[in-house]
Amino acid sequence: MSGFTILNLRELEDVVGERAPGIEGRFARGKLASRDLGVSLFSWGANVRSPAAHKHREQEEAYVVIAGSGRALLDGEVHDLRRWDVLRVAPEVVRAFEAGPEGLELIAIGGPRPAEGDGEMGPADWPEAA
Repeated sequence: MSGFTILNLRELEDVVGERAPGIEGRFARGKLASRDLGVSLFSWGANVRSPAAHKHREQEEAYVVIAGSGRALLDGEVHDLRRWDVLRVAPEVVRAFEAGPEGLELIAIGGPRPAEGDGEMGPADWPEAA
């Protein structure tokens, strides 16, 4: 096995598909052959809001806004995001995202995770005024 891997995130398959119209997700963890890192590219169409939220039992994540703008729902609180913002999220924080009028693109970076995974999905409970 090589000591490095190069891949293009945009060339990976969109695994979100029809489960969340207007949202694409491309996951590189397996293709990177990394012991500790997960890197993913997420894209939301203009004004698209995530219908689901998630949290983790163990895995900390960081999100880098690379294009557009939007908002993050973090444990029920809404926070604005703009290009080049970095958002670190502790495992237990429930999170979801919403794109602004230009859409939203994020690179998500996750740390080590258990072999069986540790993500827990649930509804995104956006506040009424959000």
